[in-house]
Amino acid sequence: MIKIKNVHKHKAYFAFLGHRISGLLLGIFLPVHFYVLGLALNKVDKFDSFLKFSELPGVKFAEWGLLILLGTHLGFGLRILVIEFVQWPTPRSIRLNWISWSMTFSVIIGAVFLVGVFGS
Repeated sequence: MIKIKNVHKHKAYFAFLGHRISGLLLGIFLPVHFYVLGLALNKVDKFDSFLKFSELPGVKFAEWGLLILLGTHLGFGLRILVIEFVQWPTPRSIRLNWISWSMTFSVIIGAVFLVGVFGS
């Protein structure tokens, strides 16, 4: 019998999951975002009340989560483009290094947002 290595414990598998899950969650968010943009165009009074609602700490936390998701999706998406279109002398190490850099990028984006929201 051939033993198959457990890929679910590999670092690249978590990058795969992070990219897919963040993309799905961002896709769920988009209809809400477009609805709010429609309020800004058609129903200014409802949009103003939504802007007041968006100042709540829970909403700010959700915005922070969205930025983390966006950074994760962007970083891991760039990783996939590198894997598919760039030839490296040692592709394994470059591919795994992109995972760490992508997560670092996401955390930096989230930290900058938090400083901007709570630092002012």
